[in-house]
Amino acid sequence: MGVDLTVIWALIIVFGVMMYVVMDGFDLGIGILFPFVKDKEERDVMMNTVAPVWDGNETWLVLGGAGLFGAFPLAYSVVLSALYLPLIFMLMGLIFRGVAFEFRFKAKERSRHVWDKAFIGGSLVATYFQGVVLGAFIDGIPVVDHQFAGGSLDWFRPFPLFCGVALVVGYAQLGCTWLIMKTEGRLQQQMHDHARVLAWALLGMIGIISVWTPLSHPEIAQRWFRLPNLIFFLPVPVLVILGFFAVLREIARGATATPFLLTLMVVFLGYSGLGISLWPYIIPPSVTLWDAASAPESQGFSLVGALFILPFILGYSAWSYYVFRGKVKVGEGYH
Repeated sequence: MGVDLTVIWALIIVFGVMMYVVMDGFDLGIGILFPFVKDKEERDVMMNTVAPVWDGNETWLVLGGAGLFGAFPLAYSVVLSALYLPLIFMLMGLIFRGVAFEFRFKAKERSRHVWDKAFIGGSLVATYFQGVVLGAFIDGIPVVDHQFAGGSLDWFRPFPLFCGVALVVGYAQLGCTWLIMKTEGRLQQQMHDHARVLAWALLGMIGIISVWTPLSHPEIAQRWFRLPNLIFFLPVPVLVILGFFAVLREIARGATATPFLLTLMVVFLGYSGLGISLWPYIIPPSVTLWDAASAPESQGFSLVGALFILPFILGYSAWSYYVFRGKVKVGEGYH
């Protein structure tokens, strides 16, 4: 039996997107939490917890987009045609946030608030429209004769818009638990308090989406409740609920690292549930991975480059997090 390059590429893209969600999620979450912290020095600490690593985190987003273009050009063209507006808004948010990140540390005191607002706005916009893109993708994209057959505002529906709000809550929880792990004193205690509220809010959001999705998409409901998928899917909601209560327990006892690690586990479980819901469609509800795949020769050629560069990205990421491990204190930082 030969190697299925289509499945290998699907796994690489799924892995890249997952790494982006995990690593840039808490980064964006810090910007979402910025309005709840008024002290200038504490805001500096918040940004310094991610200053050495934030730009490297977005490498995974580039990898996912480039992999989609090379291995699944049909999906790339259709998804961009269907979602170009929310994707443009997302990129604009990332640009504003990136510029604000650097200029804030160089700005004079009287103009610093401008860059704070740009950082907050960029983080919120980028996160919200990532959620909108995800919700619109789950909702399905009409394809006729290998072309997008819908309108430019098809994404402007209740489910995608709600998914945007849910992702804002999710990234805020990731950012909150990251700050619990990386800070101390009053800021850490404030994040402990926010994390309790956000954990319950995120559980509610996941519950609503978990009910809304099968009710509005019968094909997904069939995948969830049909054997053998049910066997694989059933542990996911159970583990998510147990994970949330574990997060709340660890927050209540004043733990530092475990709330973040458990939140990552919950995010991974939600991501796996999404995979089970959509497999094997790369453009729901009609285009499978193999329908959208490029020629085996193209996939094989691209795979050589991907397998060469992936260890460098992983090594750089691991090394940067290792070097800048530990707590960040007032007056200390990357800048």
